[in-house]
Amino acid sequence: MKSTFVIRRRALIAWLALVAISVMPFSALAQTQIKYHSNKYSIQDDVQLGRQAAQEAEQQFPLLRDQEVQSYVEDVGRRLVSAIPSQFQHPEFQYYFKVVNARDINAFALPGGPMYVNRGMIEAARTEGEMAGVMAHEISHVALRHGTAQASKGQKYGLLAGIAGIAGTILGGPGVGQLAQAPFAVYLLKFSREYETEADILGAQIMARAGYDPRDLANMFRTIQQQGGGSSGGFLSSHPNPSDRYERISREAQLLRVNAGVRDSREFARIQERLGVMQRAPTMAEIQRSGQRYPVGENTGNYPNNPPSGRVEYPSNRYQTYSIFNGGVQVSVPGNWRQINAQNSVWFVPEGGYGQYNGQAVFTHGASFGVAQTGNRNLQRATEDLINSLAQVNSNLRMSGGYQRTSMGGRTALMSILSNRNQATGRAESVRLITTQLRSGQLFYMIAVVPQNERNFESAFQNILRSVRIND
Repeated sequence: MKSTFVIRRRALIAWLALVAISVMPFSALAQTQIKYHSNKYSIQDDVQLGRQAAQEAEQQFPLLRDQEVQSYVEDVGRRLVSAIPSQFQHPEFQYYFKVVNARDINAFALPGGPMYVNRGMIEAARTEGEMAGVMAHEISHVALRHGTAQASKGQKYGLLAGIAGIAGTILGGPGVGQLAQAPFAVYLLKFSREYETEADILGAQIMARAGYDPRDLANMFRTIQQQGGGSSGGFLSSHPNPSDRYERISREAQLLRVNAGVRDSREFARIQERLGVMQRAPTMAEIQRSGQRYPVGENTGNYPNNPPSGRVEYPSNRYQTYSIFNGGVQVSVPGNWRQINAQNSVWFVPEGGYGQYNGQAVFTHGASFGVAQTGNRNLQRATEDLINSLAQVNSNLRMSGGYQRTSMGGRTALMSILSNRNQATGRAESVRLITTQLRSGQLFYMIAVVPQNERNFESAFQNILRSVRIND
């Protein structure tokens, strides 16, 4: 017969095990499990195609140029991204968040990480948690790679066709540009109900891990519906809202350890007040009727008909990598700069740092890359030829010193410091020219331009130069 001591010890062990189970977070025991769908495309495909769609979006939609609002949305976005479960984290993805100055209640995220939140969505939300809920839902589509997974199902139309359909779906509503107008967009009109359910569930899990109450996501659907966000191309029109959606999210929330109330609502209220005193945001329909934003395309030379405003954001600490010159060169630039193809070069510039003056494109801030034909194999002499040709176009351009040896793309390069007086603004500016030679003998160059005495771009220019990769 077993001793009383042994029986009591086993009882104690069983009781301790029960206690250990009871104090474990519910999310570790009972939260809904999600798996990836079959996907024929690589992680890099998500990144590249999302970047292309983001460029299309930013050609169509006006971004809100308010640093305080932008920083606030970025902070919420980063908090949510850091809470994505490890099995759905992709280091290659470059999540970033921008605010669209549109009144429609909408938000969308693109493969690889770009996300856009309409100003109307922020204004409609009753709490930060409701806004974060929509963002967590969209981030979940990205993390689960729903875009390219759904494109895999429509592969008979080709990769770009599938992505174009997805972009048209996510962007939703009028004014979304050529991607949504493509005839094959109809095939992938919306994410499937299964994908939407998964985004709801993972979104709830991300919210709980980030310190939000997942039930705010469920509440946001009701808020949107009450404020008319389901019509005219709004959020609910591209995100089907079956009658059990609120209940499903609420059930998932019960399985999670909710750490609610950790956020100070005063910050959200201050952002809403800031938006409330701004000029009324246009609707997407009004944006469409007013015509496309400029520049109208990456591969065109169209610029604003007015000189550069000179009011530019500081370079972002987040960088995006671009392939230019048919993939022969790769370069990383701040995420808040856009690519513009000029006649013989490619520019990367911040909003407000470019325009048009007397029928000519004018740039005040940014970096340019180009390839110059030269018959001289001597790097310094070839550089001198390039400077002379540049001076013929702009008579204000002057050398400010001698040549300095440096490197670009792992090759010997020369740096020349020049000065200029911008023809459109009349401001003195600093121009840095870095040159190296390609195997063909052509001269590859980078030009960095900024008004004199502006020091906030120095680090960005150095990072851009270090990022250059040449494959010739």
